[in-house]
Amino acid sequence: MKHTRQLTAIIERESNGYVALCPELDIASQGDTIEGARANLVEALELFFETADKSEVESRLHSEVFVTRLEVEVG
Repeated sequence: MKHTRQLTAIIERESNGYVALCPELDIASQGDTIEGARANLVEALELFFETADKSEVESRLHSEVFVTRLEVEVG
């Protein structure tokens, strides 16, 4: 039985494209656009869940991920 899972995507510009990272599983993908990078990350994650056994998912999964902005002194 298939179900859905909420995961985090961090997308940032890199050179001529975008890199998308899922920090919960440390899986990344890339694309020419933000939407492309996001779609490629979804595909990579779905393929991971299709092929990985339960123990691999459990060993890679970080259940608590916090994304925040920081202010730091520079110079």
